[in-house]
Amino acid sequence: MNYYNNDYDRGYTEATMSAADYMARTYRWMACGLVVTFAVALLTVATPLFYLVNSLYLVLTIAELALVFTLSARLQRMSVGAARGVFLAYSALNGMVLSYYFLLFSVNTLVMAFLSTAVYFGLMAFYGHTTNRDLTSWGPKLMMGLMAMLITGLVGTLFGFGVGASLLYSGIGLVVFMLLTAYDTQKLHQMYAYYAADSELAEKASVYGALTLYLDFINIFLFVLRLLGMGGSRSRD
Repeated sequence: MNYYNNDYDRGYTEATMSAADYMARTYRWMACGLVVTFAVALLTVATPLFYLVNSLYLVLTIAELALVFTLSARLQRMSVGAARGVFLAYSALNGMVLSYYFLLFSVNTLVMAFLSTAVYFGLMAFYGHTTNRDLTSWGPKLMMGLMAMLITGLVGTLFGFGVGASLLYSGIGLVVFMLLTAYDTQKLHQMYAYYAADSELAEKASVYGALTLYLDFINIFLFVLRLLGMGGSRSRD
């Protein structure tokens, strides 16, 4: 979402949302999305819904991408309720797609991965929230890193990863999304500064901010989970 557009220069009558309220709403929606994702994942693996999800995996993945694109591209034209609905729908779909991991890994590994993710995410979010350093220059580098990881992941899917390559790939992915957490957290303040004059736009921006942080958290969780899973596999060999 481009919050540097000069398309809001019109008279607003809505009350200004405070920075503290904006940040609190963002984190509440992010937490709500995570609860929906993990609840749906558990429901999927515990019911025959898993077989339906397994057969429609590609369709669900495409639907996820469509929802993210819709929220990013049409956020300013959506109502607040629609933005929230799209975010929650994405969270539910993602829970279905990620349900596979809830079968692949033990409960202990899942809990350890979640707690580790909470610590990593919290530390980087705190850094992004409190640092006086401008992290804007990180953006292009992190986007390049994401593109390189995407291409590497596709190559690995086609030709396979060795154990060492898998560890390296997961370790780099973990670092990239930890840095993105700090970057996206600082960007929340920029978004608030731009949209603070209109409480409705600020509310929708908080939903979009929740989506970005949610994606950071989920990806950190998945990379931690893979690292723990590979560590467990080596310890059993």
